[in-house]
Order: sequence, then C-alpha cells, then structure tokens
Amino acid sequence: MSEEGFHLFLGVMCVIALFVFIALYFVKAGYGMFRTASWGYSISNKAAWVLMEAPVFIVMFWLWGRSGAGFAVPVYLFFLLFQLHYFQRSFIFPFLLKGKSRMPVTIMMMGIVFNVLNGMMQAGGLFYFASEGMYSGGWAYLLKTHAWSGLLLFFAGMLINLHSDHVIRHLRKPGDTNHYLPEKGLYRYVTSANYFGELVEWTGFAILTASPAAWVFVWWTFANLVPRANAIYGRYRKEFGDEAVGKRKRIIPYIY
Repeated sequence: MSEEGFHLFLGVMCVIALFVFIALYFVKAGYGMFRTASWGYSISNKAAWVLMEAPVFIVMFWLWGRSGAGFAVPVYLFFLLFQLHYFQRSFIFPFLLKGKSRMPVTIMMMGIVFNVLNGMMQAGGLFYFASEGMYSGGWAYLLKTHAWSGLLLFFAGMLINLHSDHVIRHLRKPGDTNHYLPEKGLYRYVTSANYFGELVEWTGFAILTASPAAWVFVWWTFANLVPRANAIYGRYRKEFGDEAVGKRKRIIPYIY
C-alpha cells in the first residue's frame, strides 16, 4: 500500500465510523444485555471474545515483525502498549467472565473484520507511514508534553477500564441471573464507566503517538461506545427507575 492509499484508507474508515455511529442509535448491537434471537446463531461469550479480539494482536505483531521497526524507542514502546491492552482483552478478560452468556456469531465476525482493519491502521501509522523524523530522539521523545501526558492518560484509562470491568463481574453472586445497577468507582458518575475508561485510554494513546491512525481509532471507539452507552443508560432508567439512576451521565462524567 502506498502512503496515499493509506491515507485514503484512513478517510474511508472515518466515513464508515460515522455511519456506524448513526446506525447504533437506532439498532442496538446484539451482545450482552441486548442479545436477542434475531441476531442468529450464538456461541460462548468466552470463545467469542478470544476469536474477536485476538486477530488485532496477531496482525499488529505480524506487521511489526515485517516492518523492520525492531526495538527502536519510542515506536517499540507504542507497540508494547497497544499489545498490552489487546493481550489482556484477548487472553485474560474472556476467562474472567462469569455466567453462561453468549455472543451472536454475526457480532463476532463484525468485530473480527474491524480488528483486522484496525491492526492494519495502527501498524501503518506507527511502522510504515509515520512522517520522517516524527519519532526520532529515542527516550527523549517521552519528555515532550504531549507524550508524557498521553502516556498518563493511557494508563489512567486502562485502570478505569479494568476496575470497571471488575465491578461489573462482581455484581452477582454465583447462580444469580438478575440485573443490578453498578454503584462503585466511576459508576457513581456514569452508567458505562468501562466504556469511559476505554475512550480515555485510546485518546491517551493518540496524544502520545500523534498518529493520525490512532485518532481514527479514537473516533471509532467513540462511534461504537457512545451510542451503546446511551442504550445502556436507557435500559437502566427503564429497569431501575429515574431515581435510582439519578444524576449519572451515560459515558462522560458531568457531560454526556
């Protein structure tokens, strides 16, 4: 792929994300609490998460190996941060899930397609099409204001995401199938604290790397998670009542 072709690829991905953002306000993605039989055949949630998330980890690793980028800092650090997230999401998170939830194969396949494309985007932005001299300077790059602030945001978002997932996993006792309104951590301020953490995490990554591809990923994260957070907010208000939800926002504390 040429550099011009890569930037066209990023533009097309931005436009598709816009359509996804609009569509998800009208069609609830059928996994988790919104899964219905209309989405077709489903498989174990654990298996689906591994199969859906692992491709981006593999694609990123493969393209890094082929690129010749090697262990040069800071690009190698960016690679490790990206892989850290997806190692946890692909090979740890699924096995922490409780219960016998299932995911439609349709949803899983859409996730696989996006993750393969995203692996190509991020690898292209970091290893193949970064502007000349953009990542020169080695460790000194991390002394730049945008770099260390982005790094702090990345880890803050990761911790919020991990803690929020922990809260959700421990809402039920063994054998319990009821729904509960999460109350701990940032769930005191938003009904989708896990999504907020992920949005903060990838915004931090984009600030750190200053990569256009990383900013496209932030837009995709926003386009996918904000409408779903809105659907979850509506579900909680319907199920638990306005008083129980209170002044919580959907995904961004005090804003939305």
